[in-house]
Amino acid sequence: MDPDSLSSRVQGVTPSLTLAVTNQAKALRAQGDEVYGLAGGEPEMDTPDHIKAAAIKALQDGKTKYTPAAGIPELREGIAKKLREDNGLTYDPKQICVTSGGKQACMNAIMAMCDEGDEVIIPAPYWVSYPEMVRLCGAEPVIVETSEENGWKMTAEQFEEAMTPKTKMVIINSPGNPTGAVYTEEELRAIGEVASYEDIMILSDEIYEKLIYGDHKHVSIASISEELKSLTVICHGFAKAYSMTGWRIGYTAAPPEMAAAISKIQSHTTSNATTFAQYGALAALSGSQDFVEDMRSEYDVRRQFVHARLSAIPNISVQNPGGAFYFFVNCEPLGLKSQNLCDKLLTRYKVAAVPGIAFGHDSSLRLSYCTTLDVLNEGITRFEEFCRAH
Repeated sequence: MDPDSLSSRVQGVTPSLTLAVTNQAKALRAQGDEVYGLAGGEPEMDTPDHIKAAAIKALQDGKTKYTPAAGIPELREGIAKKLREDNGLTYDPKQICVTSGGKQACMNAIMAMCDEGDEVIIPAPYWVSYPEMVRLCGAEPVIVETSEENGWKMTAEQFEEAMTPKTKMVIINSPGNPTGAVYTEEELRAIGEVASYEDIMILSDEIYEKLIYGDHKHVSIASISEELKSLTVICHGFAKAYSMTGWRIGYTAAPPEMAAAISKIQSHTTSNATTFAQYGALAALSGSQDFVEDMRSEYDVRRQFVHARLSAIPNISVQNPGGAFYFFVNCEPLGLKSQNLCDKLLTRYKVAAVPGIAFGHDSSLRLSYCTTLDVLNEGITRFEEFCRAH
């Protein structure tokens, strides 16, 4: 088959560098090398037992058939309750769509809003899949460069300057991947004022909501006003807070017309998310939340440990993240492009990290601290040796 015969949309999409790094690390391990993995984007803890038990019971009870495309009513009601109690947001369960992971939630939202030639504003550094999702929907990503000095956050002024008559949507990810940046209520309000003035839809990716540290506070932009709620689609999921990455359960909460469009899209693509996994997600919401707080507290310890270590390394700079479980390390003084830097770090020092170019910033790399302290300690030690050698 001639590769040029593939659709132009597919040809315009770049493969995931995060998966490429993971595959390289696996290949080295298969050769017998000890690799210190600081590239992963998933908690190393197992899914809590009560969640697994609920899925097992659902299987044993014959919950193996189709459900409504947007999810079982009980789970949609549970998500609506969560949004009401945690975020002060009132949604009818009909405005909730349960998806096959957070990625599908984002993809559905973009597909429901964007046509050929529309523009979507994305602050950089960004999660690797946002621009590619926009391209796959036929729209154009408009990248807004943020700075380390401003906490890797887009200002309302930058947002306004990037807008054109073609702007259809803006993506806000708070807490953010890869930087851990957390937008304040004031910052979100200012961005929201610009969006509401121009009637721009907001995709608010809140997947890391529960992993937040110090004095930082998660605020959903939809909770600021009814006007902003009417312009916002929340994309969320169970992967990070409940260590359910492989379960592939996410969700959207959206204005009625958009919620109906998302459900329609899903009914013709994947249909419902895995039935028995939905019952596990229901148990995650309705059961004890001790696991979430225990994991958050443990990651806070690791965050502070890694920040202290990284801050002592010459020729790099780093900010202490307010959320998620990543450090975005500015390596510009080393004089290496991020792909070259990470290749050398992996092949010579056996430390796996994700190149910053994957997130739109080619002089940085992302280090994850959702691994054990022993791996973190040795991995950061080797990274420091690398930095001192360069």
